[in-house]
Amino acid sequence: MKHIETEIVISSTPDKVWEVLTDFEKYPDWNPFIKSVKGNRQQGEQLTVRIQPPESKEMRFTPVILKYKKNNELRWKGQLGMKGIFDGEHYFKLIDLDNGQTSFLHGENFSGILVPFMGKSLQKTEKGFEQMNVALKQRCEQANVPREKIQIKKASQSPKKKIVKRPGSPK
Repeated sequence: MKHIETEIVISSTPDKVWEVLTDFEKYPDWNPFIKSVKGNRQQGEQLTVRIQPPESKEMRFTPVILKYKKNNELRWKGQLGMKGIFDGEHYFKLIDLDNGQTSFLHGENFSGILVPFMGKSLQKTEKGFEQMNVALKQRCEQANVPREKIQIKKASQSPKKKIVKRPGSPK
C-alpha cells in the first residue's frame, strides 16, 4: 500500500471551499489536475473522472463515491482494470480552523499488485495534487475579494509610450 497526502491552508471558510470543490462543471476553468468530473454527488454513485498528472497522459476512471459529507469530506474509490490490480481511494477533507480559514487535505491510498512499480507515476500524481491545491486556494481566495476591488485591465488600457526627444533630432 502507498499513501499520498498533501495539505494547504485556504483563507476561506469550509462552505466556500466546498462550493468550489464540488462544482464539478467548473473544473475545466481552474483545475490543472482533475480535468473533469461527471455524475451525481451522492454516496454510492459512480462518477466519470478525467485526470492528467504533470508530464503524463490523461487518464479516465469511474470511481464510486464512498463518502459525501457537505463542507467536510468527499471520498471516492476507483480501480485500474480489475479490483486488486491498481486501486485508489481518493479523498478531500476540509478542516475548519475557526478563523475564516480552512485546512484542505487532499490524498489517496493506493493498493494492488502494480503499486510497487508505479513510483514515478505516483510522484507525478502527488505534484498534480499540489497543483490542484494551489489552484483551489487561488479560486477560493479570489472569490472572497469584493468585485469592486478586482481590477481588470482592458486591452485598450495599455501603457502610453513615452517619446523622448533629443536635442538636435528631427521633429
